[in-house]
Amino acid sequence: MGDIVHTLPAAASLRKSFPDAELSWVVAPKWMPLLVGNPAIDRIVLFERKGAPALLRSWNALREVRPDIAVDFQGLLQSALVARASRPKMLFGWSREAAREPVAALLYTKKLTPNAAHIVDRNLELAAAAGAQCITHEVWIPEGRAEGQLPEQPFVLAHPFAGWVSKQWPIERYDDLGRHLERDGIAVVANVPMNRADELRSLQHIHVHTSSLEGLIHATRHAAAVLGLDSGPLHLAAALGKPGVALFGPTDPARNGPYGASIRVLRDAAARTTYKRGDSVDSSMAALTVDQVYESLREALKVAKPLA
Repeated sequence: MGDIVHTLPAAASLRKSFPDAELSWVVAPKWMPLLVGNPAIDRIVLFERKGAPALLRSWNALREVRPDIAVDFQGLLQSALVARASRPKMLFGWSREAAREPVAALLYTKKLTPNAAHIVDRNLELAAAAGAQCITHEVWIPEGRAEGQLPEQPFVLAHPFAGWVSKQWPIERYDDLGRHLERDGIAVVANVPMNRADELRSLQHIHVHTSSLEGLIHATRHAAAVLGLDSGPLHLAAALGKPGVALFGPTDPARNGPYGASIRVLRDAAARTTYKRGDSVDSSMAALTVDQVYESLREALKVAKPLA
């Protein structure tokens, strides 16, 4: 999700720069709702990989694209192979030093070493290298749809899980945070996948909300503020301009942090940057206290609703 959100301004820039061109976006089916209706995109090509029949459908769909220009913003071997399969005349991607998987650079015909720090700005640089002259930071996000029950009172939308456990904040602290915010008339809603909801059932001061991607978008739009980790939902909230707080530890917020100025980043001064996937909460995340997070959220909530 984060990769898609971080690429939306680049897609908008390509559309503005090439208004008469057909712009296709290759995406996994689970993330398609983020792109449906996007005015910058003419065609969504689904890349399915569960089983040989799905891969064959994806292969056939890709072979029909035949673009003049393809751009691999993700920098993975898989994404580079997908771009190659579309049979482009030119394929733009990252240099070996900049690609997330350096071997991907072997498949590009045009390579860029970015100057910017943040991935959104890097993607805009890559779009410019591919010919975009009308650079924009515009982000289009669909409306989403209401799913499940949300509190009638103002609420903070939290996302306690991330792709790596090392990027997570200790789960039990969300309950303490919820108790603090209850005194201010603010609820804490934890949006989680259905298969992980039971992990939060013991928390007494948290409203557990499960939904599809469309439900997540709707809940984010209606939240007074957000509390996020380095994960897709945080970047979605930043793209929507929501106030909030981002908790960072092992990953670098200068590169992967919430884009824009609406969300404040909390990171322990002793945190060491690493992109090695950890299976336990990083010590720098554990160092962030409930009081720190609460006070930061109070400041964020003042943007949306004055607190007593």
